[in-house]
Amino acid sequence: MATQVDKALRHAAVVALGELGRSDDYQDRADAGHGLAPFADVPEAFGVLLDLVLDPRDTFVTRLTTEALLRRKDRVGLAIVASALAVANPNHSDWIHTATFDVFSVSSEDRDNAMRMCEEMLQAADERVAQGARQLLVVLADIDPVLRSA
Repeated sequence: MATQVDKALRHAAVVALGELGRSDDYQDRADAGHGLAPFADVPEAFGVLLDLVLDPRDTFVTRLTTEALLRRKDRVGLAIVASALAVANPNHSDWIHTATFDVFSVSSEDRDNAMRMCEEMLQAADERVAQGARQLLVVLADIDPVLRSA
């Protein structure tokens, strides 16, 4: 169980990376997205990560942040990506799809687990998450992973 000190340190990390995510330099924003992904479960990180996935100035930030979130291989990361995908423009959608392919094209087990989580998110109270989960399911269904479960 996390102590108060641990919670305070995690919050401080999110705040610092959130500041970096507002940098004018695309590499700083990409680093912030990559660094924030492990903290996606901290409530204050959600909005910053969503903004970085939908970065209006450079889709490199979109790609790197999305990939880092998806590599968590959990509902939190998928929900942020789904929320972004629901409102993404076609260019951002393409890069989100690319990151999804890169992360889930190796293992059928990982892809199948992601599909199960997306199916669960279809029932989400947040319509934006549900809409994005529907879109992610389509992308995931088109992936033919290299490694298959026995």
